Amino acid sequence: MGTTRREFILSTTRAIGLATLGGLVWGAYVDEVTANKLMLRPPAALDEADFLRQCIKCGLCVEACPFDTLQLARAGSNKPLGTPYFEPRDVPCYMCPEIPCVPVCPTGALDITKVSTNNELDINKAQMGVAVVDAKNCVAFWGIQCDACYRACPLLDKAIYLEYSKNERTGKHAFLKPIVDSDFCTGCGLCERACVTQKAAIFVLPREVALGKVGDHYIKGWDSSDDKRVKNAQATTTQTEISKESAIDSLNDTEVLLDD
Repeated sequence: MGTTRREFILSTTRAIGLATLGGLVWGAYVDEVTANKLMLRPPAALDEADFLRQCIKCGLCVEACPFDTLQLARAGSNKPLGTPYFEPRDVPCYMCPEIPCVPVCPTGALDITKVSTNNELDINKAQMGVAVVDAKNCVAFWGIQCDACYRACPLLDKAIYLEYSKNERTGKHAFLKPIVDSDFCTGCGLCERACVTQKAAIFVLPREVALGKVGDHYIKGWDSSDDKRVKNAQATTTQTEISKESAIDSLNDTEVLLDD
């Protein structure tokens, strides 16, 4: 029995629908794999890998935000599909004391303990990112009096403070340079939003991108915790045939030199 026109249209429509769905799924997969590492997450977000495992893309945190700061990543945005993020140049985090976006998270992808002190919410503990100053394009580093980012900072003189220095060339003018202290910066992005330059000369990056790591082999001699760590350290010595001799004897070994 031949296929009717109606059946043909239905089967064709289904095929197109499945192909479209497959394209969306593939697009979402590509977004996950090539996720933008510069994404800023809501306050109290877990480390990125754990966050992506825990987040169910429900959008409750986005709905709870009273300033429309948070948005959900869309297909083709090179961001993990359906996950919340914000772009501070457009809308920063306004540091709500109630942090309404966090308690509504049903899975713990936003961990309320990360923004709590003695079981009370403390938005100042948020670590959404850290602000970085582009000294080459910040007009304050040119000697132009600008403190827009400094005044916008909710942790004034802690997260951002102004460093005074004399203009050595003229001997008359002074520089008031914004300096970010990563120990206090929450990554809210209010400074980036306030920046007066065409492209922000201060911008927020994820902490794992913006900050370096010294390594355990460096010791701060004045730090009591480091002092304790050194006392408990186990010494490890590696010897080779050459290292058994003193360095001077090894260098003055004429037989080895002649053999070479």
